[in-house]
Amino acid sequence: MGGAVRLWRDWSARARLAWVIGTMTALACAGVSALILVHERELATVAVRERVTAAELRLARLIARDRLPAVLATPEPPLLQVLDERRRVVSASPRLAGRPPVGDLVPPDDAGTAERTVCRLPAFPDSCLLLVAMRFYRPGGNWLIYGADRAVPWYVSPGMAALLGGGSLILVGATALGAYGIVRWTLAPVRDLCRRLAEITASDPSLRVPLSPHRDELRDLAESMNQMLDRVQEAVQRQGRFASDASHDLRSPITAMRAQLEDALLHPADTDWPMTAEALVLSLDRLQAIVTDLLVLTRLESGEKVSRDYINLAELVRTEVGRRFRGKRVALDLQPGVVVSGDRLQLVRLLTNLLDNAERHALSTVTVLVCRQDDLARLEVVDDGAGIAPEQREVVFQRFTRLAAGRERDKLGTGLGLAIARDIAEQHGGTLTIEDSPGGARFVLRMPILLPQRPAGGPATVPPSD
Repeated sequence: MGGAVRLWRDWSARARLAWVIGTMTALACAGVSALILVHERELATVAVRERVTAAELRLARLIARDRLPAVLATPEPPLLQVLDERRRVVSASPRLAGRPPVGDLVPPDDAGTAERTVCRLPAFPDSCLLLVAMRFYRPGGNWLIYGADRAVPWYVSPGMAALLGGGSLILVGATALGAYGIVRWTLAPVRDLCRRLAEITASDPSLRVPLSPHRDELRDLAESMNQMLDRVQEAVQRQGRFASDASHDLRSPITAMRAQLEDALLHPADTDWPMTAEALVLSLDRLQAIVTDLLVLTRLESGEKVSRDYINLAELVRTEVGRRFRGKRVALDLQPGVVVSGDRLQLVRLLTNLLDNAERHALSTVTVLVCRQDDLARLEVVDDGAGIAPEQREVVFQRFTRLAAGRERDKLGTGLGLAIARDIAEQHGGTLTIEDSPGGARFVLRMPILLPQRPAGGPATVPPSD
């Protein structure tokens, strides 16, 4: 059984479909042939019965005129026997002359005839006969007339069996071959697409699969392939840029540490080792920050499942703002009851990144606003700094992007904080954008809000918040 399953799996789609269609056709042919044989056998049996009955009626007329010979001169078949009231054979066909009765069949009292199929008679050991018994009324008692002819076999006749069997084989073979050819012709464009796809991935990923001129499934397949190639090319390019940027930003602190150590080793006696250690720790801090942010981005891009908790944004902001001292004043405008569903740790990371960025660029004050906007939760982080030019508002969300002002204000920045914040927002079904502000930069987070649920016949309820 296992070998058959493995063989089936090794077959091509064309062969499997041809086998299935051939098998279904064979079963259909077998069913139709069986119905035809049953019908034809019934017709042939009726013809044999009528022929035997007609011969018995002719014999009955001879008996009525007392002209019954001991050996009948009627042509065979059918075979005939006449039994008197004592069940003695008084007349028979030449092949039954001198033999005992061919059966003991007697018609019932309410019927003049009866029939039965008998096999392996002494005179006919290799065949079966359809035996028809007819009652003939005589003054001295009822006589019996037996008529027998070859019974119709299940296959009716060799010609009928050959016709049905040969026709079925031809039909099954033609259907299987036709299905194989049609499937092969149908899948030919798919094979061409596969070859084209292999050429594209091996030579130039910017090439695309040609589209079919017909609006059919093959065109849909080609369009899906092209969309997949677009995503793959975009991912490869993004990964290449990411690797290039990461290598550059990782190389900078490593190069700085190496230069400091080499300079110190060249003049060990003149080196202030505690100051050198402090400089190395600063470079290591930046290196560790870059690696940590890279790990966070990797987890976000891996599609890691986000845990879903009920989170009150106002309470989350109030807790995180009060968690540690900040160098700038933080003004809060928090509307209560704004509840979202999300991962607490990721949303804390998003808020912290926005606050750190705002604190880095603010002159004196950072404002945090939480409110409800239609069916969305709205979180704003606004600083009173110089702001961000409109043409750079999307650039700052790119990885390892640090504007000149940011590099001057924070030497240890990684350029990944805002990219991580936007990825977290999108993973929660929201958006993070920079919008116009009278002064400074204004980062706006929008997320789906959890609306109060109203039980049937009861008051509205709000999911529990943290």
